[in-house]
Parts: sequence; C-alpha cells; structure tokens
Amino acid sequence: MPVDPSRPWLAHYEDGVSAEVPVYGKPLFHFLDEAARRYPDRAALRFQNTLMTYRQLKRQAECMAGRLRELGVGDGDRVAVMLPNLPQTIVLFWAILKAGGVVVMLNPLYMESELLTILNDARPRHMILLDLLWPRIASLRDRLPVETYVITGVGDALSFPLSLLYRLKELRNRQAPRIPYGPDVLPWKELARGSEACVANIATPEETPALLQYTGGTTGLPKGVPLTHGNLGSNALQVLEVIRDLRHERHSIVGLLPFFHVYGLCLGITLPAMLAATSLPLPRYVPQDVLHLINRRRPTIFPGAPSVYASLLQQKNLAQFDLKSVKLCISGSAPLSRELRRQFHELTGASLLEGYGLTEASPVTHLNPLLPEQQKEGSIGMPMPGTDAMIVEPGGMEPLPPHTVGELIIRGPQVMHGYWEHPEETAATLQDGWLRTGDLACMDEDGFFYIVDRKKDLVLVGGFNVYPREVEEVILEHEEVQEAVCVGLRDPLRGEVLKCYVVPRPEAAGKLDKAAIIAWCRSKLANYKVPRHVEFRAELPKSAIGKVLRRALREEEEARAANRARRHAGSAENSEGCDGGDA
Repeated sequence: MPVDPSRPWLAHYEDGVSAEVPVYGKPLFHFLDEAARRYPDRAALRFQNTLMTYRQLKRQAECMAGRLRELGVGDGDRVAVMLPNLPQTIVLFWAILKAGGVVVMLNPLYMESELLTILNDARPRHMILLDLLWPRIASLRDRLPVETYVITGVGDALSFPLSLLYRLKELRNRQAPRIPYGPDVLPWKELARGSEACVANIATPEETPALLQYTGGTTGLPKGVPLTHGNLGSNALQVLEVIRDLRHERHSIVGLLPFFHVYGLCLGITLPAMLAATSLPLPRYVPQDVLHLINRRRPTIFPGAPSVYASLLQQKNLAQFDLKSVKLCISGSAPLSRELRRQFHELTGASLLEGYGLTEASPVTHLNPLLPEQQKEGSIGMPMPGTDAMIVEPGGMEPLPPHTVGELIIRGPQVMHGYWEHPEETAATLQDGWLRTGDLACMDEDGFFYIVDRKKDLVLVGGFNVYPREVEEVILEHEEVQEAVCVGLRDPLRGEVLKCYVVPRPEAAGKLDKAAIIAWCRSKLANYKVPRHVEFRAELPKSAIGKVLRRALREEEEARAANRARRHAGSAENSEGCDGGDA
C-alpha cells in the first residue's frame, strides 16, 4: 500500500494500530456505564481505606445527578469544582455529566483575583469545593455568580474508622474552618444522601460541551475551552488505540496528575473508566507517598511529568521500594530529557511514552509507540490515529519539508470548536479546522515530530535563532545538574541573550558554578547559543502539572530591570540636585 506523503507516520504505526478512530458519538459517561455493566464488582477507585466498585460508582453518580437536578442544574449549566484528587472529584465529574451539566474544573491553588476572573467568565450557579478553601471563597461571595455551594473535605472520602479519627484530629488541631451552613451552603452529605437516579439525554454528543477547561494563563488571561463529549471521548479512544496491546489486561492507574487539569482528568478519570481500571487518587504530590502507594497497591500505569520522575529518582531510600509493577509511564506537560528517560526505565523496566498535547485538543495529539525499540529519542512521537499534523511557516498553511522548523498545526476530532465567548481568539487559533499550537517543531521523514520550542520562547541572539530547549538539553546532560530552563533577556548589543536557571543535584549544591556551566555549553554548542547569564536555584517555578513557568521567570527579570532603572533614575536626580546646590 503506497505511503501518503502528507501522513508518513502511518507507515510506522505498530502492527494492529488503526490509521483512523471513529468520532466518538456517545455521552462520555458511556465509558462508566460499560465498565459497570461488564465489571460491576471491580474496584473503580481506592483511597486510603475506601473502596468503591464500578456498580457503586455508577449508582452514586446517577443519584447525585438527580440531586443536582433538584438543586436546579439544567442542561448545559456550568458547575464549578474546586477539589484536589479525591474520590468525590471522580464521583462529581460523572454526576455532573449525567445531570446534563458542564464541569468547570478549578485549581485549588487559585487566589482571589484568579477565581474572580474565571468564575465570572464561566458563570456557574453551583460550586463544590474543599472545606479548607472556604475562607478564600467567602470573601468573594458578593462578587460571584454562584448561588449554591456544597462543601466537602478529606473526611468525606474515608470509611470508618479512619473517617472518625480524621474528624477528631481536625477538632483537636482546629484545622477545619467555620462554615455557615444553610440553604445556600450545603454539606457534602446533602449532595450524597441520594435522590432519584438521573441520566440526561445527550442528543448531540459531538456538539455538547462536557468540560469548560481554562487554560493556564501562561500567555495572558485564562481562556475557557469548551470540550465536548465527542472531543474527550474521541481522544480517549485515540489513546486506547496506541496502547491497544495493554487494553485487555487488568489495570490500576496512579491518579497523581491533578484532575483539575485536562491531562490529569483524561488519564486519571476518563482512561480508567474506559479500561475498567482502578483509579488510585492522590490529593497532593509527596514523593514518599507515591513510592509507598506503588509498593503497596502495585499499579500498572503511572502518568506523570518529568519533574515527578526526576524527584522520585532523587529519593534516598528509593531502593527500598519495588516499582516493577508499573508497565507503562506516560510523560507530558514538559520535555523529557534523555537521561531521565534512561534512568527511570532502568529502575522500573516500564515503557515510558513521551507525548504532546494541549488543552485545546482534549489534550493528547502525539504519542510515541508503545514498544521502546520503535520510539525515537527526543521525539514527542507521531500524531494519534485520526489526527493530522503539519509543520508550516508561522501564520501560513503550506507544509514545510521534513527537518524544517516551523509552527505545528493540528486537525482531528479531539480539537475544540472554539474558545468560550472569545470569537477573535478563536479566529486567530482555528483556521479551516486546523489548530495553531504556537509551538515550533519539525517532522522527520518517518512522521515523528520534535518540539523545538514555543514560538514565543524563540530567542534572537545577534540575528541568530536560539531555541532554549536545545540549550537546556545540553545542560541537563551535565551529571551535576538536576533541572535547567533558559529564557531570553533583552540586550542592547545583541538584541537578546540567553539566561539559564539551574537546579543542581543535591550533592552538587554549592559546588557547581557558572564557569562550569558555561564551559560545558561551549564544548557542545555554537558560541551564540551559549548562555551569557547563569543563576542557580533550589527550585524552579512550576504549574500544577510540573511545567516550568518561563513567564514567571521573565516577569522576575522585567521587575529586576524596572528596579534597576528606578534606582538609576533616582541616582541621576540626586546627582543633579547636588550639582545645583553646589552652584
């Protein structure tokens, strides 16, 4: 069969992987219904001493959906959820969909200004949140569109006797805030107490939003991305097609990535239901807790981020834990260094798939093959089945030849239909069904893609293009470096210069110096690519899923530059004043 020159990756799919995946045309909760029908007594989730089967999860979601309808949730109504990874988060996600609503996931770390922006943009009338977060919301109530609040806590996720012990601990330590329960502020038990089961009729799943997901705001104010039942369902089927050799096995999946992010939601809630797997939610990332969980519960799939894999490898007692149950690791949100991939594979023996995605695509668009020998180092892999991808000139639509750097654009059933109430942003991002990612990338002759950098992260040094990721990869090869990130700074002579922020390995802290980093780069890079500035840090600013926030670093540098300018101006004024007095 001749190779399609516009889709060379099809010739390199693993045996049995389909080129196309049918557009998902059912409500997303059909995954849950099928799991409950086929494996009613299989554990859907485990948390501490709580176990919930698929039969129980389906029943509770449908009864809670009925209660949500009683509270006034109608078809298409947004319902805000501000919770960490708890059993309640999973139940609520399915319950809101079965009630016909749209889930609005909120980061529990959002501060007041961020909450005001997003909640007044999404306009949910109902909100479910963690009890410890209530004081933050209480101060905003008169400026929010929310009419009814439901409050839950970690204790609601526990079974007896841990639930009792947890509440006693709260009372003793006075951790739980005082909450004014009443008609508009309800305890979790009021939502979970049961009602007549409800399952909404989703007549057009391909067009009906299931999730209103806000982007991280790394390029400005957060924008809402409505993802339909069809978007999310299609993407889940695409992931399943790539890992098809694992789909008939029994799995448990570590729910470490935050469910309030679409990457964590896809791999921590949707994928487990599709595989009838057991979800193991973790409310917060503590490396020792993760190691103990893997050692005890023997999960088979571990979705993570490079920062997670790196920190686990740094644990001094790592050898005490057996991690060999893990068969598949999926890494996203940031580039995975070659050395980190090698070390983690040696530790677990697991296949570690690096992929790529973005909120606007539900989120996965590219993934490496399942078999390690078919993966390509440094690549994000090939487009998912049913997904088209091209490298084009930024702003253009004509495909560029292999190995040519340009903007990555994507088309497929997982791509959003547009931003929430932002027609101008939609028009700039979606063109003829193609999603402009803003990422600079290239494709090789086999159809494997490589992210070079964000278009906005490209640094122009003396007229030469410098891609920070290339420099970071070189620095990460240094045996004393744990993390590294580079950004461009303005320079009056060169236009821009590169600054690198380095986190040394613990044993090298205080010993590794700027000269060593510069010398290392000079031995491996052209002179114009060598960083002019190096700053050592104990940690780097990161998002909830472990992505380094370059924007935060740029803002720090801009603030420093502004302070220097003010000091200089003040010094000049003082100098002029003295001169005048002397005269």
